[in-house]
Amino acid sequence: MEWVETTGRTLEEAKDAALDQLGVDEQDAEFEVLEEPKSGLFGRLRSEARVRARVRPTRPPAKDERRSRRGGGGARRGGGRDQGGRDQRGSGERPRGDGDGRRTEPAAPRPRRERAPRNGDEMTEDVPLDRQAEVAKGFLEGLVAEFGQQAAVAVHPIDEDTVEVRVTGDDLGLLIGPKGQTLAAIQELARTVVQRQTGAHNGRLVVDVAGYRQARREALARFTHDVAGKVLESGEAIRLEPMTPADRKVVHDTANEIDGVSTTSEGEEPRRRVVILPEPTI
Repeated sequence: MEWVETTGRTLEEAKDAALDQLGVDEQDAEFEVLEEPKSGLFGRLRSEARVRARVRPTRPPAKDERRSRRGGGGARRGGGRDQGGRDQRGSGERPRGDGDGRRTEPAAPRPRRERAPRNGDEMTEDVPLDRQAEVAKGFLEGLVAEFGQQAAVAVHPIDEDTVEVRVTGDDLGLLIGPKGQTLAAIQELARTVVQRQTGAHNGRLVVDVAGYRQARREALARFTHDVAGKVLESGEAIRLEPMTPADRKVVHDTANEIDGVSTTSEGEEPRRRVVILPEPTI
């Protein structure tokens, strides 16, 4: 994943600007602070905060790194003997024997059983995206049936790190909700189910219903062009309604292709919004 570099009056502003460019929520990104904001005389800002960010990598740490993090070189538990090979049982305890008084050897230790990773456990290896998509597909098929809807669920790879599970059919507005809020909740549920059943924390799973996300992107692009035209005509900035990081990214990307306007973001989640403003004339 490529890094993006952003600045802001505070670290939070710089991070929010990076999230806008990446189009993801904060939990899906990682940051590196390149420079802290510095104050000058009388509280004036001498230099802005500068960070770089990228979408959180999809691969887990290397085995050696995980082993050292877990303290794999520490003392073993059990085994019955200290470092000098001496039996750790008290000197007054006699070795066990069978019914005939013969000494019996201690039973061999049982092999350690590996358990499936639970939600929140560290991954030991990547879970293939097609496996994650199949789990999500099964969940969505069951969810659609519970809603009493007739729909088809299909898996569509987007790139090597992203897979989209699409639900298609008629009268699926109930699964989308106002401004896609129900769809967003369903996507989070699907991701949670996948993580709990597979232990996966790699890759990115996207859920779409009735082509809503694509239609939303196209509508936002048209809306951005309309607003940019008004900004160019009036010479005044226009603040848009609060949007999700993904929607803000569409607006930023679209506006950046229009001469004479620029964009910025203001506010805090979930009320963060894009501002389209005229570029200063020289």
